[in-house]
Amino acid sequence: MEPEAPADAPAETTAPRTVIRLEGVRKSFGEDVVLDGLDLEVRKSEILVVLGRSGAGKSVTLKVICGILRPDGGTVTAFKQDVAALDERGLRHLRERFGYVFQGGALLQWLTAEENIALPLVENDLCPPGEVEGKVRAALGMVDLRDAGALYPDQMSGGMRKRVALARAVVTEPNALLYDEPTTGLDPITTASIDRLIVATRDRTGVSSIVISHDLDSAFRIADRVAMLHGGRIVACAPPGEFRRSDQDAVRRFLQADPAGEPNR
Repeated sequence: MEPEAPADAPAETTAPRTVIRLEGVRKSFGEDVVLDGLDLEVRKSEILVVLGRSGAGKSVTLKVICGILRPDGGTVTAFKQDVAALDERGLRHLRERFGYVFQGGALLQWLTAEENIALPLVENDLCPPGEVEGKVRAALGMVDLRDAGALYPDQMSGGMRKRVALARAVVTEPNALLYDEPTTGLDPITTASIDRLIVATRDRTGVSSIVISHDLDSAFRIADRVAMLHGGRIVACAPPGEFRRSDQDAVRRFLQADPAGEPNR
C-alpha cells in the first residue's frame, strides 16, 4: 500500500495536455526557407492564435500540421502520431481528425449550404446516409443559420459564407480546427461575430483551435495564447496580456505597426 501524503502536501496539478507538437520543423521551397527550426505546441481545448507578417509561413505551418505538406526536417506529432511517418492511408485518417476553415471559405458555388456542409460526411463515408441530414441541420444550428440551408454561396453575405465554412468544418466532429484568416475581408461587426462563434465552438465542443491571423484586435479577443512567427521560428508564445508585454523586438514592431490584411503564405 502506498503511504498517505502528508495533510499539508501541495495539491497535485495537472499540466495542460499537448495534442500537437512541432519540434525543429524546417520547410523550404527551392532556396526560399519558410520554416527554420520552428517549435510549437497546441494544447487540448485551447485557442492558439499565430500572428506574423505576410509570407512568414503561417499557412505553411497549418499544412505541415495536418500532413498536407511534409517538413524537410524536424518532427510533427499530432494526437500521439508522427505525421511524417504516416503512409497515405494513415494521413487520410489523421486528416479526418482536423476541420479546416479556409481563408475564402472555399465553398462550392454550385452546392447549397446544406450540400456544402454534407460534403465531407458523404465523400469520406463518415456516417450512415440516414444520419447526414440530422448532422447537417445540427451544424447549421451551431452557427445560427438554421434557415439558410437552401441558399447558394452567391446568395450569402461574406459572414454567412464564413459560418457555413465553419459548419462544414465541425460537422465531422474533429479534434482540432485549423482557421486560416477566418475574418479577412469582413467588417468589424461581422468580425466580432465570427470571433464569438470561434470561442463558442471551442466552449461547446472542447476542440483545440489554431487560428492564423493578421488582426490584432481579433487575436486578443479569442486567444488563450498568442504565438508570433518570425524568421521561420516562433519567437514568442504567451497568453495575450503577457504577449503584449513581450520585449521581443519582432513582437514590439508587429504590435506597433498596422499589418495589412493581405493573403498569407
